[in-house]
Parts: sequence; structure tokens; C-alpha cells
Amino acid sequence: MLPVISIVGASGSGKTTFLEKLIPELAARGYRVGAVKHDAHGFEMDREGKDTWRLRRAGAQVIAISSPNQFASIRRTDREMSLEEIVGRFFWTEDILITEGFKREHYPKIEVFRSVLEPKPICGPGDNLIAIVSDDKVDMQVPGFSFADWRGVAEFIENRYLRGRKKPKILVQLDGKQLPMKDFVEDFVLGGIEGMLSSLRGWDNPRTISIHIRRGDDD
Repeated sequence: MLPVISIVGASGSGKTTFLEKLIPELAARGYRVGAVKHDAHGFEMDREGKDTWRLRRAGAQVIAISSPNQFASIRRTDREMSLEEIVGRFFWTEDILITEGFKREHYPKIEVFRSVLEPKPICGPGDNLIAIVSDDKVDMQVPGFSFADWRGVAEFIENRYLRGRKKPKILVQLDGKQLPMKDFVEDFVLGGIEGMLSSLRGWDNPRTISIHIRRGDDD
């Protein structure tokens, strides 16, 4: 499964500022980094009057805009997606996903803590807390790093979650949730798919294969 690390902390604690140092450090070590920001209050990416805003107002459930070097889409949802679903649907090629927020999810967390904002950290070992970033003295029985030690945090993440990690050959989702597979199952499924598709016209030894299967009618 893709390693997911959530950077959590009180509002104004410096999570984004710390991530602006941590992400390029991980990238400099050769890792493809994905990032997700959680907004508990909702957000609006479109601006009134723009073409994509007009298309959404016209009733499109999914709108997208494409340029030579970027692609973005906005999709209406009837509920908030879990972080597991977000990972399964949108982060297939990254080596690690770093999130800002999602403190209620079960993924490993690194808390950015300032005592001037909170009397004590908002997470503990029972919340899957793995480290603290703070210039204050904090006794949480997890590794501690100063705000200036983003390289130390990157080293900690690399050693614990990335070094020597084997990338899966095939990723399968069931209703947006990734299905874990053992190596022999991966080889069996991949071999069967490639064997069938390679006999069809249009096969040209592709680098990736995407298949979407809808079973039954949508409710």
C-alpha cells in the first residue's frame, strides 16, 4: 500500500510552512511526493463567471480543464471521501502521500505543536502518532524534531516507510478502496490481463493499462 503520512496540528501551528520544507527534501531524495490538504469547512476552486464555473452551473457532474503542462478536475460528491478512497482513486504513481490534516484518519501522524496555541498536543500514541515537530519541550514517547530539522524528519520517514519498499505491479480498487495483493496474485492477474489484451487490435505494448468495471446498475 502507498505510504501515507498525515501532518496534523492546531490551526496556525505552521503545518504548511513545515511541509514547504519537507516535500522538496523528500523529492530531492528521488521520491515522487503527492500532497492532499483537508478542508473541514468546504472549499471553492472555481471562480464565478469562468467557463468551468458556467459548465458546472449548467449541470456537469465532472468538469476538467487541460493545458500543455497541467490538468485539473472538479467532481461533485454526495459525501466526503475517506483518505483511503482518495489514495486509491488519485495517487497511483507516487511513492508517498503527505497530507495536511486528516487527524481523525487512522494513518501515521506527525504533529506540529506550539504550546502558545495548545496546552498539549492534540494527538497521542493511540492516534497513531509517530513523531512531534516542536521547539517546545514535549514528552510524548515518540521521536521529536525541531522546526528547523525537516531533513531529520525526511530521514525518519525514508528509513521507516520508503527505503527498500517494493512498488506493486498492479493496483486494483473495490469501490474506491485498494485491494491488497500478494506477489503471486499480482503475477497471475497481470499475466491474464496482458495475455488476453495482447491478442486484440490496438495493443502496442503499453506502459500502463487502465480498466474500469461497473458491476450492476448504479443506485
